[in-house]
Amino acid sequence: MKPGIALSALAAVGALALTTPALAQQGVSKDSITIATIQDLSGPLAGFGKQARNGMQLRVDEINEQGGINGRKLVFKAEDSGYDPKRAVLAAQKLVNQDKVFAIVGHIGTAANVATFPVLFPKKVINFYPLTGAREMFEEPNRHYKFAFSVPYYDQARTGTPRLVKEKGAQKVCAIYQDDEFGLEVLRGAEEGLKTIGMAMTEKTSYKRGATDFSSQVAKMKAAGCDFVVLGTVIRETVGTIAESRKTGFNPTFLGTTAAYTDLIHKLGGKAMDGLYATMAVQVPYLDEASQPIRFWANKYKTRFNEDPGVFSVYGYEIMDNFIQGAQRAGANLNPESFIKAMISAPIESDMFGSDTLKYTETNRLGTERSRLSQIQDGRWKPVSDYFK
Repeated sequence: MKPGIALSALAAVGALALTTPALAQQGVSKDSITIATIQDLSGPLAGFGKQARNGMQLRVDEINEQGGINGRKLVFKAEDSGYDPKRAVLAAQKLVNQDKVFAIVGHIGTAANVATFPVLFPKKVINFYPLTGAREMFEEPNRHYKFAFSVPYYDQARTGTPRLVKEKGAQKVCAIYQDDEFGLEVLRGAEEGLKTIGMAMTEKTSYKRGATDFSSQVAKMKAAGCDFVVLGTVIRETVGTIAESRKTGFNPTFLGTTAAYTDLIHKLGGKAMDGLYATMAVQVPYLDEASQPIRFWANKYKTRFNEDPGVFSVYGYEIMDNFIQGAQRAGANLNPESFIKAMISAPIESDMFGSDTLKYTETNRLGTERSRLSQIQDGRWKPVSDYFK
């Protein structure tokens, strides 16, 4: 090749590089930012997954109507995992390798999230605000590309249990828990919390995931004389345990976690659920008693999706809103590092739904460790404490 031709070729390559910087950053082009969620849209948590996706979509619609983020419209994709880690991996591979997403936001489920990490992080795709209270969502390895907002079940039980035990003057604390990592996290947190007030578990009993009969577990706790029960349970198991207890005249104080904090508890369980406590953050949006801004938001949601919002609709909306705040702060040169620096540069303040202020650093990717307590009173969840740690 002649020197003149070689120089011309090099100049052409350099010019191409200068004119196509967007190609260097996955998910970001001159006029768009592509992000995605992986939800359960067909499995056991489909009700939650659809609400979360819809809440995210509503916030995407809003920001795009306002012109986007620093001149870029949000392109939002959703894939269905069916709450199956294997399907979640396939979804992540499609989103990362074909759709070239910038971030995965609000992915539901502990096992599903963990299974996708080897797909996301080698490509520097951020796992933003997963819908799970597992510590893997903010701890090493690959903490650099993680941002979590959900207080771990362990910490919810660790702080909530001794607080309420003391308030109630309970003498014998028991636990019923799902025989998996979720239930064990609740149990371990409750046991650690009891140590701080010089107490230990009087009795503990487990059940297999999918169980529908809790009579033997309730009989065991009743025989032990328990006056306080920690619930490492989700929805159906919470309702089943409390219903069986009421039927047999066993009426301790019941304390669940955010896994039991949903309006489905009192809708499915009825009056028997009154008195149940749970740790929580944002409140279930009961529209007839909500603030004017929340009612306005809920009306937009119902117009868009033809159904009333639930607490997972709120989660989805907040998750997307907080991503938008981070991307706006990052400015025109959006990439993983500028986004990360933007997220740790200032807190994410509380919003109309009552969320806690979230603060991140380079070494802390859990926005808050604080929860508050809510109780079902007359068929509705009512907050009964401020945030505590």
